[in-house]
Amino acid sequence: MSGLREQYLAEMGIPILKLRGPPAAPVDPVTPGDDHAQTGSADLTTAARWQTLAAAVQGCKLCTLHERRTQTVFGVGRRDADLLVIGEAPGADEDRQGEPFVGRAGQLLNAMLRAIGYARGDVYIANILKCRPPNNRDPSPTEAATCTPYLQQQIGLVAPRVILAVGRIAAQWLLQSDAPIGRLRGQVFRYGTSGTPLIVTYHPAYLLRSPLAKAAAWQDLCMVKGLMK
Repeated sequence: MSGLREQYLAEMGIPILKLRGPPAAPVDPVTPGDDHAQTGSADLTTAARWQTLAAAVQGCKLCTLHERRTQTVFGVGRRDADLLVIGEAPGADEDRQGEPFVGRAGQLLNAMLRAIGYARGDVYIANILKCRPPNNRDPSPTEAATCTPYLQQQIGLVAPRVILAVGRIAAQWLLQSDAPIGRLRGQVFRYGTSGTPLIVTYHPAYLLRSPLAKAAAWQDLCMVKGLMK
């Protein structure tokens, strides 16, 4: 396993000699609830809720973003995942393919996840917005507020043990904070009434532009891994 981790860290562009093991988790690990062990009719109910939600997103016209989209970008991955990754909005590649975090940023995110022992299919990945903003601009507060109920339903259905917010926009919106991402990193927040631990890290697109920040992103990923123990 150590050889595989070194391979994935190399994909992230992080010097292996600088990695001396993950820091201690700042809060106690969260015990998973009964939501991950549904059987029988409960599974059918959950599946129906997912189907209804996906259909609502696909047909959504609550804001003007629907006018230019190629398709909505609902989410992808394991629907009872322990880890939920949340970004801000689809880009051009995501709009074409209908899947979040594809292209170069998606490849880096996959490497980041593998570095802590998760394949892409092991986690659930979603965005705050389900439609691409024109020219990849930041989501407006109105757009984010309109789309957030969809995301909140996804969070409730997945019932993750940990949420990883990637990028400033996602972090600030989820935490309702205007603090810079540098101040939001390095600590554990509690999200929603369930108090789900939430960790903030840099967006993979930012890491591609600023590779020196990858070491800090690795620290964030270690915090996530620590919470899963």
